[in-house]
Amino acid sequence: MDSYRGFGRFANYFSEFVLLLAFVCILVPRAQGWSKEGHTMTCRIAQALLEPEAAEAVKNLLPHDVNGDLSALCVWPDQIRHWYRYRWTSPLHFIDTPDNACNFEYSRDCHDEHGSKDMCVAGAVQNFTSQLSHYTEGTSDRRYNMTEALLFLSHFIGDLHQPMHIGFTTDRGGNTIDLRWYRHKSNLHHVWDREILLQALHDYYDKDMELLLQDIQGNITDGVWSDDVTSWGHCDDISSCINKYATESINIACKWGYKGVESGDTLTEDYFLPRLPIVEKRIAQGGVRLAAILNRAFSSESEAQPADHHKNKRASHSPT
Repeated sequence: MDSYRGFGRFANYFSEFVLLLAFVCILVPRAQGWSKEGHTMTCRIAQALLEPEAAEAVKNLLPHDVNGDLSALCVWPDQIRHWYRYRWTSPLHFIDTPDNACNFEYSRDCHDEHGSKDMCVAGAVQNFTSQLSHYTEGTSDRRYNMTEALLFLSHFIGDLHQPMHIGFTTDRGGNTIDLRWYRHKSNLHHVWDREILLQALHDYYDKDMELLLQDIQGNITDGVWSDDVTSWGHCDDISSCINKYATESINIACKWGYKGVESGDTLTEDYFLPRLPIVEKRIAQGGVRLAAILNRAFSSESEAQPADHHKNKRASHSPT
């Protein structure tokens, strides 16, 4: 098959899309990326920051049964990534960097295991952003499924901000670094995907995600990050900004994810406590930046980006 099948392939299959959603609750493979909680909070933060024009576009693109709630479907790309029809999306959730390089270079790192270019989360964000920039209310661009583009973009922005999704090639972003998290088995990747968040919910929030979300949003509006939030969403060139976000993640992965951790270790408070604020900040940054991207993409004053900026026309059918 030609490489990069999918970016623009499934337009006008909305009835099939809804049918797929109906089966999500029945067939849910193991999730990857931020946990359900992480992706949900990223999208909740973003939706609260949408300008009216973008908020209306998002509402129009979502299936009616979610009542305009983007966060209800932000985990969907994890749920379908191993289905045959969507296998081409599997490499789009992460970036493999050279072991111990601790930096990101698009031309070097953004490809799948077969060498197909642009097959990584940075390329996915670029292309789905480009697709959404062609949205015009009341018209139909038959090249793209705008609903899928919205859901993929919203999810992949979350993945781009999960530090271990831009990780070393040999250990698959920490997936093969087996260890114990407190008293149970886990791996380093999963610690960052979910264990840190679940530990915070257990220890400080009585397992109530709403309380954690309120704290994160409070730090955005008038808390420890409030002075920096404006700079988070500022972006003059989407490609450069995406590269910046990926670079942030691999730097965090090296400094806070991998450092001092070996297979077989047991990680507890000494690891958890310094890293919880980092996880919360990355979720906040992902939400703020997703809102900024959607506000620009759906603005009637913005100019559409070329759909083939990275020549991501089609995608591989090889799962990772």
